[in-house]
Amino acid sequence: MQKNSQRLETKRAFGLLFIGVSVAVVMGTLLSEVVVKYPYPAYEYVIIWLVSFGATFGLIFRKSRRVFSSVRARMKNSLKWPIGAKIVNGFCWAAPFALIGVFPSMYQYLILVGIGLGNLSTYLLMKRYGNIDNREQMIVGLLALASIPISIGIGITVFALKHDLAVLLSRMLIAIAYAAGGIYALAVKRLTPSSSCSSSA
Repeated sequence: MQKNSQRLETKRAFGLLFIGVSVAVVMGTLLSEVVVKYPYPAYEYVIIWLVSFGATFGLIFRKSRRVFSSVRARMKNSLKWPIGAKIVNGFCWAAPFALIGVFPSMYQYLILVGIGLGNLSTYLLMKRYGNIDNREQMIVGLLALASIPISIGIGITVFALKHDLAVLLSRMLIAIAYAAGGIYALAVKRLTPSSSCSSSA
């Protein structure tokens, strides 16, 4: 019972974390769109994104202090992986982002690839080596990968002449993916007690 309670608490922590990422992405995107209309220096984009994520996560960690410890406890599991698994996971996360420097015009798609492959590989490796079924992370990864053809298709048709709108769309798809994973994790947290009660009855 206690172990199950800890798992649910960890799912709740990841649910809040993923929703926080979604909110921060939306906030950063909207603020960036405002900045685009004015001749502000490029470093202010960095400030906007740092403030967006800092404010969102600061609020989450302040309201729920267990979030950080729960996330850190689960991520420690990756330290026990074989070196090959660590290399594969690191490659899935880092390679798409590294390619942005080579293909800067495709960075909105490469970000989706990195988030998709990174989350999906982490989910599969955690399940294999830690017996942790972190399905909310799988949802984020699959939705991010599924968003790539959608983003490309709309980008070369509807927003073909408006690159900034194509970038905005890709960021919104990222936010949707993380929001879906977060909502799933929180829904599991709420539904589990009732389902266990009904099964015992």
